[in-house]
Amino acid sequence: MKDIKEDRFIVSVKVGPKSQITIPAAARKMFDIKEGDTLMVMGDKEKGIALIKDDVFYQLMGGMFKNENGDKNQ
Repeated sequence: MKDIKEDRFIVSVKVGPKSQITIPAAARKMFDIKEGDTLMVMGDKEKGIALIKDDVFYQLMGGMFKNENGDKNQ
């Protein structure tokens, strides 16, 4: 992995036989990603793919995706 700054990095990953990728340990540490966490996968055909933890996503969306009971829509 090539470190760029303390708050950034760039790394390549390979897609495995089940179309899975491994999130590098440095990225898991930086973004506090733990086993069992849910990640949102967002994509734009021109800009690419992004991952974000679901709690951060819902926080950024300001509750847009919560139902009338305050629960996240699944």
